[in-house]
Amino acid sequence: MHIRSIASALGVAALGLSLAGGAAAAADYPVLRGSQVEDTPPPPDYFDGPFNWSGFYVGGGAGVSNTEFEPGTGLQDLARYAFRNTTLGAERDMGSFVNNLPSKRDSGATFFGFAGYNVAFGDAVLGFELDYTRAGQRYDVSDYIARRSPTSDGTLNDWSMTTNQGAKLHDYATARLRMGWAFGRFMPFATIGGAVGRFDTTSTIRATWEFERINPVTGLVESGRASGYPLTVGSTKTDVYGFGLTAGAGIEWALTDNLFLRGEYQLIRFADVEGTTATINTARVAAGLKF
Repeated sequence: MHIRSIASALGVAALGLSLAGGAAAAADYPVLRGSQVEDTPPPPDYFDGPFNWSGFYVGGGAGVSNTEFEPGTGLQDLARYAFRNTTLGAERDMGSFVNNLPSKRDSGATFFGFAGYNVAFGDAVLGFELDYTRAGQRYDVSDYIARRSPTSDGTLNDWSMTTNQGAKLHDYATARLRMGWAFGRFMPFATIGGAVGRFDTTSTIRATWEFERINPVTGLVESGRASGYPLTVGSTKTDVYGFGLTAGAGIEWALTDNLFLRGEYQLIRFADVEGTTATINTARVAAGLKF
């Protein structure tokens, strides 16, 4: 009996030491608790995560523009005007001597800012946007023509015309409708709208006219410069506004809930501005903030 009592006491003591050791070991390793693993935030998803495209936004960027300037037929009208109310102008179509000037291209960097508002209808996104672009493209074309033209009164007319036409596009603004389709944080879109641009323009002709004829009374040869010549017609103007249409397409990528990047192509066609039409092709990139 005495031996059994001693064995039972030893067993109880061993069990108590085992439980105490386990509790102490658990207290030494608090980092192994499951709650700390569950509190770790998931990494951000920059590609497939949800994004709300609705709301106001602003931004800015830069691009490369190629502008084609195309002279119109205004110089022909100026040539006729330069010899108006004269026998030479009545018997010769002076406008027909003026060649159609070739189109010219100019390219360079452009910088712009924009602001707009989007409304999402499921994955479809509709919006309205205003932008302003600082440009600086220009062209200038000159030509010279000289002829000797007899008229019915027996006069030999030696005349010349120096033509000059040019324009500089300082800046422009557009108002556009946007239509997009959201694929998570990516949104391809298309745009269409109107544009207004600020130009400096020049369209001038400098005409000279000298004559040689026989005086019907004296029979002597007379020569000289026609009265009022050299003569310059046309004008040079600053801050002339032109209007046109614009269309484009691009894609936006929402990096965060407030920051997005954009790549875009934009086409603008300005109607005649003092004898010149302009077509602007621009590839541009931008960053924006959404509120």
